[in-house]
Amino acid sequence: MDALGWDSCDIILVTGDAYIDHPSFGMALVGRLLEAQGFRVGIIAQPDWQSAEAFKVLGKPNLYFGVTAGNMDSMVNRYTADRKIRSDDAYTPNGEAGKRPDRAILVYAQRCREAYSDVPVVIGSIEASLRRIAHYDYWSDKVRRSVLVDSKADILLYGNAERALVDLSHRLAKGEHIRDITDLRGTAFLRKGIPDDWLEVDSTSMDRPGHIDPHIDPYVMQMAEGAACASDGVPDTGVKTVQIHRKPKPDRAHQVVRLPSYEEVSHDPVMYAHASRVLHLESNPGNARALVQRHGDREVWLNPPPIPLTTKEMDHVFGLPYARGPHPAYKGAKIPAWEMIRFSVNIMRGCFGGCTFCSITEHEGRIIQSRSEESILHEIEEIRDKVEGFTGIISDLGGPTANMYRLACKDPKIESACRKLSCVYPDICDNLNTDHSALIQLYRKARQIKGVKKILIGSGLRYDLAVKSPEYVKELVQHHVGGYLKIAPEHSEENVLSKMMKPGMGAYDRFKQMFEKFSKEAGKEQYLIPYFIAAHPGTTDEDMLNLALWLKRNNFRLDQVQTFTPTPMAMATAMYYSGKNPLRKVTKTSEDVPIPKAGGKRRLHKAFLRYHDPANWPLLREALKAMGRSDLIGNGKKHLIPAWQPTVTKAVTKTVPKPVGKPSAPGSRRAHSR
Repeated sequence: MDALGWDSCDIILVTGDAYIDHPSFGMALVGRLLEAQGFRVGIIAQPDWQSAEAFKVLGKPNLYFGVTAGNMDSMVNRYTADRKIRSDDAYTPNGEAGKRPDRAILVYAQRCREAYSDVPVVIGSIEASLRRIAHYDYWSDKVRRSVLVDSKADILLYGNAERALVDLSHRLAKGEHIRDITDLRGTAFLRKGIPDDWLEVDSTSMDRPGHIDPHIDPYVMQMAEGAACASDGVPDTGVKTVQIHRKPKPDRAHQVVRLPSYEEVSHDPVMYAHASRVLHLESNPGNARALVQRHGDREVWLNPPPIPLTTKEMDHVFGLPYARGPHPAYKGAKIPAWEMIRFSVNIMRGCFGGCTFCSITEHEGRIIQSRSEESILHEIEEIRDKVEGFTGIISDLGGPTANMYRLACKDPKIESACRKLSCVYPDICDNLNTDHSALIQLYRKARQIKGVKKILIGSGLRYDLAVKSPEYVKELVQHHVGGYLKIAPEHSEENVLSKMMKPGMGAYDRFKQMFEKFSKEAGKEQYLIPYFIAAHPGTTDEDMLNLALWLKRNNFRLDQVQTFTPTPMAMATAMYYSGKNPLRKVTKTSEDVPIPKAGGKRRLHKAFLRYHDPANWPLLREALKAMGRSDLIGNGKKHLIPAWQPTVTKAVTKTVPKPVGKPSAPGSRRAHSR
């Protein structure tokens, strides 16, 4: 500030991450964007939250504090799926843990208020996005209020909120009061009631939970008492004519859908599942209506989602003058998240997959936002020329998914009217363009850049889309795989996959055949590494057993596995909390979803994924006997686990088989899963 001659900042941003000036990190992107708009921007990274002093270091902002927890939800960042504290933090110098508080949005917002009580507080980031309405919180095992209520912030910006943030900043700079700014898309705020010019629609009238009334028979028409027939002088033939008066359709732009209140969803899991379903149905920017949810005597009002950025706007955001590195104050300390992405390029945003356990859709939306080819190639050159340590290898060209670049609905009118939760489940929509030619061309041009030796693809691949373009699979396999390619079938059983909104194993098998064929043609030995999730809602012990048998048949031995974590606002979280399936209309008598909640059940499901680990054999033996599958315990190839157990000494681990025989040889292929 001294060097720039600033006596104050217009906007001060507070973040739970270390400051890295790169567009993959939210604070850098937002800071550079506001700077380009002419605002004086200060950033306070990972402040000491024990008092308000650290929040005064840059003085009082002229316009507002912008508060985020960072690139991750602070609870996901700090706790494992088993609610154990993590020993490190990827967004902190040297991976040091404990540099941000739990529920960082709440704590930071409170400290900003303590520092300067009259300064507006604006909250955003994924933590705010996923907690914008009443939500189930896995770590406290209860439904919590909207983060807007608990933080006492003035406004919440959800999703990728560049456009809303720029508009908000300019309007505040012109003197508007923040409480009067209620028309920005992608924002949430508190109000006392519904404005007179808005039509309130009860969500239960759209997607009624509980008892369902039979449809009215259109062939049985009864006249209202006292009604007269309009004969207009026509002789009475015994046939009565009824005039039907149709009401004009109300303007959707002035409709607000009332969700069940916080008090209702916190005590009635069915209403919670219903609210989750309605929120997701009202998520298409082309047809979404405003939502409102009562919290006590106040209303949390959510405006419709933001309009996705155009390619030109995306290029502008990613083309700002980033330093492309951590702040010098960290003196060369290793920041794991930076080490992971320093040589990667984000080419798009959004995901139309709609996987129920994933938060991408809730935050970034279903409409793909792609950068131009020129912008992406220029960033590769920037990495080559400016990023220290570049050896010629680009670690990723991707984003939320590897292969949705420039994919979209064939008809913008259909896209704006669509209310489907996924474009690729249960099958790929006929209206979805699956042409991968633009991505193939991008790969080829990127490989030709001087100084680039190899371009790898590290983002998650949507293989059910990839098989629609054999040319793309060939390009990927023969030029962009470094020996291993990670993909995510997540499970083998249709019963579970239907709750995840993931494709069946048929698509995996087709992709595997292509992968092996093109690898062989290129003379390369390459392997697929599958990801799987344990204890997902809808999973039974039998489902996990069948997955373990699939792994054994395919000779996969997973080193690491992921147990399902219920993140706020995800559809799978609604299943986890309610035991109902919000992918269909939710009623008291609708489908009950089995939920592996208890710690023992979750441990068992995780053990099935690591069936080869001797530490899991006692638990698995007990479970298999209880399931009536003792036939899978033994020492032959047809068995899942052996009947013998190794003994452990202080110095070495000995294998002491019982007289029934020796264990079968372990498989050679090893894989990692989340």
